[in-house]
Amino acid sequence: MKSFLVGSASLLIALGVASQSAPAEMATSIGAGEGEVNIVAWPGYIERGETDKKFDWVTKFEEKTGCKVKIKTANTSDEMVALMNEGGFDLVTASGDASLRLIAGKRVQPVNIDLVPSWSTVDDRLKNAPWHTVDGVHYGVPYMWGPNVLMYNTNAFSEPPKSWNVVFEEMTLSDGKSNKGRVQAYDGPIHVADAANYLMFHKPELGIKNPYELNKDQYKAALDLLRGQRKLVSRYWHDAFIQMDDFKNEGVVASGSWPFQVNIMQGDKQPVASVIPQEGATGWADTTMMHADAANPNCAYMWMEHTLSSNLQSDLSVWFGANPSVPAACTDGRGMQTAAGCKTNGMEDFEKIKFWTTPVTKCASQGECVPYYRWVSDYIGVIGGR
Repeated sequence: MKSFLVGSASLLIALGVASQSAPAEMATSIGAGEGEVNIVAWPGYIERGETDKKFDWVTKFEEKTGCKVKIKTANTSDEMVALMNEGGFDLVTASGDASLRLIAGKRVQPVNIDLVPSWSTVDDRLKNAPWHTVDGVHYGVPYMWGPNVLMYNTNAFSEPPKSWNVVFEEMTLSDGKSNKGRVQAYDGPIHVADAANYLMFHKPELGIKNPYELNKDQYKAALDLLRGQRKLVSRYWHDAFIQMDDFKNEGVVASGSWPFQVNIMQGDKQPVASVIPQEGATGWADTTMMHADAANPNCAYMWMEHTLSSNLQSDLSVWFGANPSVPAACTDGRGMQTAAGCKTNGMEDFEKIKFWTTPVTKCASQGECVPYYRWVSDYIGVIGGR
């Protein structure tokens, strides 16, 4: 996937974000912990053994540092941006469609990687990724990455679906029933990229080179596809646990999803599996970023270092079904993950994933593209049937 790296001034203009405060100065040292750290995180990202006793990477950190970890879960990137704009948080596990907005809006501060000793262990493919690095400055520490998979009910499909068409086009499935009213789609504007990714494969004449960089005609084609999908969708999901309940109890048989839901449902002996279809997939690479006005920066830096420990990365990789940002987590035996498990999760498929990033007007693949604020307003219209 082509990436883009723009200067901070042009990034502000491209995203249409007004500066909210002067940027925080980069820390030069870490002092004593303040006693707590407040984190906005995706569901399942920060576990203290409450869901499953085997998965707890909070308790020992609290005992070691005296920093009490307080978690606020968010189900979409837009919700994360809104929470960070409100303030009161120290850290956020931001995906690429949120991170550049947070940087442009000066809601997060530069991170001094010299204060994160384990930075050297981070996957080289992630160290300078454009979703957290602007003008050579790092605005976070990589956390976890993975694909948006197609989750399906194995009772409705006699074999794994080969295409995303099962959620975009009306058809009769192998159980003899229509897919209409039995599929879901993601309740977030970034889902426009999933439609664009589908069109890249099936309508090459549109000339889409990057699903996040769409001119007016390409964007219109993606919206038209999504309007057609609206007739099939029973619910637009953003809560992972509600989606799992819909698969269990509401007859949903196919949807874009995260490995997290697949793992939990398979552990619960539910008839689900997942696949990356022939068109490929979008995906996410998440970064732990510090609020510009973090009240607990020392505990925040301690947490960022803690997240790069290979045993945490290893166990999180198993729990979430995703890939660690520290490659050693796959092989050093300090956690539950193995080299084979990382391969299954797609550790070798990095180049095949079209990672979430924020659509901007000034794009790399063509002259001018439709910016994210349009995605937001138009996707609301799609969901509303307009």
